[in-house]
Amino acid sequence: MNNSYIAEIETNVAGIPCVVGVTRYNKVRGDARADSEMDFYGYTESEYVVCDRRGRPAPWLERKVSEKDTDRIETAIAEYFNE
Repeated sequence: MNNSYIAEIETNVAGIPCVVGVTRYNKVRGDARADSEMDFYGYTESEYVVCDRRGRPAPWLERKVSEKDTDRIETAIAEYFNE
């Protein structure tokens, strides 16, 4: 595992096998007393780098990430951290 990643998750982008290196993950729990909807229900934040299968950053592949890929990757990250 690369020391700068808190997790490495195997996935694919545009049908190309790759690894997502998670650099930050934060879950904010909801609060029934909160004023905003996000604070009421809670939310998660994550940052990641799209890498080739050897774990090297792959900017060319990151440019191919679609909205569908983003949704799938963010779900995989949340599942990894047992959400």
